[in-house]
Amino acid sequence: MTLHNADHVVVVAGALYDRGRLLAARRSAPPELAGRWELPGGKLEPGESAEKALVRELREELGVETEPGERIPGEWLLKPGYVLRVWTARLVSGEPAPLEDHDELRWLGRDELGSVDWLDVDRPAVDAVAARLWPAPARDA
Repeated sequence: MTLHNADHVVVVAGALYDRGRLLAARRSAPPELAGRWELPGGKLEPGESAEKALVRELREELGVETEPGERIPGEWLLKPGYVLRVWTARLVSGEPAPLEDHDELRWLGRDELGSVDWLDVDRPAVDAVAARLWPAPARDA
């Protein structure tokens, strides 16, 4: 099933999770987004599955091999005609480096997620990822 259709372009992002931390990437381009943080990823190519696109994009942007995990429920409008869909991803090999569109990477723990200036469109996605990766502890009755 392809997620690319005439109505919108799907942008896939990876919630790259390793040793209890989530990877954040600071944009270096375009100018209106530079300096703000996002979950790394990119556009689906026609006929490409979301999982394959995620692996390809993380390889191109970060120089790492990853394994897609579960899709985070929901999708977020990036701009007219573009929607963001997020998957968890596991680092298989390599050390992430900012190769394309980013100038800095940071591994963030649960209580550090607010320490970077996330892109507005990424904030709800990051919140959804955090709820999935770090569920709230059960309360004693």
